[in-house]
Amino acid sequence: MTFNDSEFGEVVIRKNAWSTRPKFSVATSGKLTISAPPHTTVFLAKRWLNASRNEIRAKLPIKDPSTQRARDAAKKHLMKKAREYLPYRLEFWATKYGYKYSGVRLSHANTRWGSRSSSGTISLNIGLMKVPEPLRDYVILHELAHINHMDHSAEFWAEVESHDPAYRRHRKLLKQYSPGV
Repeated sequence: MTFNDSEFGEVVIRKNAWSTRPKFSVATSGKLTISAPPHTTVFLAKRWLNASRNEIRAKLPIKDPSTQRARDAAKKHLMKKAREYLPYRLEFWATKYGYKYSGVRLSHANTRWGSRSSSGTISLNIGLMKVPEPLRDYVILHELAHINHMDHSAEFWAEVESHDPAYRRHRKLLKQYSPGV
């Protein structure tokens, strides 16, 4: 559920069976989010918001809605580019080195460039489209190596190095970028 507020823009209500009282936070999208008990109505959420306005202003980094629209447009553009590029690049490296994975998922996490689930799905951050190709390839090869090693053991790093001899430099350079969109 959502509603519009004159000060905070679109407010998202997330119903949570474990919530006993409202909790305010800012989602990665920049929107104010209220985690609330299942019985919460929009009317009740607006009352909580009005009662907590000063506290929200003081504690939460609410973004300007016009800035958020620009961010949403940039995220949409990156997602389009990522869909056109990342699955094919992942398939290229997997085929070249004989890796098998069950699927690919594109994300826009703020803290991770990629991950590999125990079910074999490889997740890649759309923010990779903002970094140079050698760094994208490093992340992809890193995640593919997790197919054989679900940890960061010496064997894991040796496998990464066998596919990307410059992985240490790539890893260091990647820290200059942020995965967040």
